[in-house]
Amino acid sequence: MAAPNLLRRRTTSNPVRGGLVSTGAGMSLPSDVLAQTCRRVFAVGVAFAVLWAVALVAFLLLKQQESSMNLMPQEWLEVGPPIAATGLAVSLLLVVLAMRFSPKPDLLLDMGSAFLITTCLLFGLLEFWVPRFDIPHSHWLGISILAYSSIVPSTPANTLRVGLLAATMGPLALIITRMRGVQFEATAFKYVLAFLPAYLCAFFAVIPARIIRQLGQQVRKARELGSYRLEELLGKGGMGEVYKASHQLLARHAAVKLIRAESLGSSDPAHARVLVERFRREAEAAASLRSPHTISLYDFGVAHDGTFFFVMELLDGLDLESLVQKFGPLDPARVVYLLRQACESLEEAHVRGLIHRDIKPSNIFTCRMGLAVDFVKVLDFGLVKSEQDHASDVRLTAPNHTTGTPAYMAPEAVLGTGPVDHRVDIYALGCVAYWLLTGQLVFEGGNSMQQLLRHAHDLPVPPSQRSELAIPASLDQVVLACLAKHPDQRPPSAGEVGRRLLDAIPEGERWTDERAEHWWQRHRPESARPTPTCCDGLTLTKLEAQGWAAPADSPAEAGLAEAVR
Repeated sequence: MAAPNLLRRRTTSNPVRGGLVSTGAGMSLPSDVLAQTCRRVFAVGVAFAVLWAVALVAFLLLKQQESSMNLMPQEWLEVGPPIAATGLAVSLLLVVLAMRFSPKPDLLLDMGSAFLITTCLLFGLLEFWVPRFDIPHSHWLGISILAYSSIVPSTPANTLRVGLLAATMGPLALIITRMRGVQFEATAFKYVLAFLPAYLCAFFAVIPARIIRQLGQQVRKARELGSYRLEELLGKGGMGEVYKASHQLLARHAAVKLIRAESLGSSDPAHARVLVERFRREAEAAASLRSPHTISLYDFGVAHDGTFFFVMELLDGLDLESLVQKFGPLDPARVVYLLRQACESLEEAHVRGLIHRDIKPSNIFTCRMGLAVDFVKVLDFGLVKSEQDHASDVRLTAPNHTTGTPAYMAPEAVLGTGPVDHRVDIYALGCVAYWLLTGQLVFEGGNSMQQLLRHAHDLPVPPSQRSELAIPASLDQVVLACLAKHPDQRPPSAGEVGRRLLDAIPEGERWTDERAEHWWQRHRPESARPTPTCCDGLTLTKLEAQGWAAPADSPAEAGLAEAVR
């Protein structure tokens, strides 16, 4: 699958850069704007170096001409070359620093602010070395403030702070002049004419800073995701944001999950490394599967600012956890209908040597797909593992964390008594069936550790004994077979589970397309439109155990919060 031209598949040497910077002068600055800091500070240094070089040459030439004595006082001609030479040296130093500290944009922004203040002090000294309030002032301080803020990105607040401090260099230069013993008198009005323009420029400089910041945010969202244009925000959490997006050429809607790179830069480097690897593994696994019952991945990659992204299909429906929470335990025939589709997805993954390892109700979605309803999609291959990896038992999870969800973990995964193979998914599928049939977990109560130990040692109660619905004994047997403690006692494959589920329901009692359509027309009429303009369910993949929170105005029953949990 080819990524857009503006994207790269692999992480950079510094994968935790990007998103919104949270420290220093670049606080909350869009990362794509911040990435240009080095070039912009370099450009400012070169521009002011040229300006000071021209001023130095001009002063030297004027000093050699006697006629210049009538144009400006001798003191100006004496102090002009040293100040211009100092400005040239400071500008060249900024150019060198811009090249040396390019990997540290925050530090470089602070250096740029110090350069602006120093430059304004030099201009102030040059202008007020011999105070002349009887002639118009050049206002180079204000010009410098506006020019710098228009070139170098910074937040509006920081631009205002630095601009006001730079404008104060004019009064400071005048104070230095009085401390030198130079006497001068001026009215308050003339002081205002001398200093007010620089302060006004400091306030006006906020305008280009705000424009640059807003444009940077728009560019980051619209340009760096290639062919996809981000639209409204569907949800956000500790790691990033989820947007509804549309392809700019194909008019196809999609779900785009942006994972902020700085969210990986926690105090635990090992955890950040695990999340990066899990992102790559999840995307590659999902992209390799072709079952219609596996979530479709349109694109994935790493943007230039280090932001991870998934472009996935947008689903119209809700996950099985939300389905049971909202409508209660399901008809056994419908449970079979849904789980057989999930078995098709898992069968392909297992044949390809991939283990899902996090099968649970919130990772199985039932939705409207074209004219079909109750069409199942299996989500979240973030914990996927190749069966060839069992020798080294490479677990893509955070250090000291157990892989998977405790309520759905197989005994061998809990105890570590043997190689983890595709049969852990079969065990989890049995747990999902139990939830759908009874509305209860296989083992309720207690904390996560107690739950894990019960999965390892306790025998489950048949679903029929914990439900008011009539569950056939044959279906009880299939579920309990999937929940066998020893992997060899479970059905050997997901395909076999699907066949046993089909045989567990008499042909005349099976869930049909007509029954499914009737249920959706009754309970999800907003999803029954033939051409919905917006899907209200979003399939997302999990990168860490903590959940995402949907915004308050997001449709709760769409399953967004559950799908990202």
